[in-house]
Amino acid sequence: MISLVGALSVAGLQDKALAADCSGAAQKVVASTGGELLSALPSNDGNGCVVTVIVPARDGNPPRKITRQVPAS
Repeated sequence: MISLVGALSVAGLQDKALAADCSGAAQKVVASTGGELLSALPSNDGNGCVVTVIVPARDGNPPRKITRQVPAS
């Protein structure tokens, strides 16, 4: 039982670290697209982040939703 609790707390720390990494990755995507952040989530494989932004309308085109899979930073 004690080792299970320890494993859960370590997993929780890893999730928090990846969340912080996704925050940095999201900032880079927002800066590169000029968009507004919609979501930043760990990817299914756990090796990166899936970042979704909405880019404002310009030149008569409607706003665009862009989703990028990027390495955690």
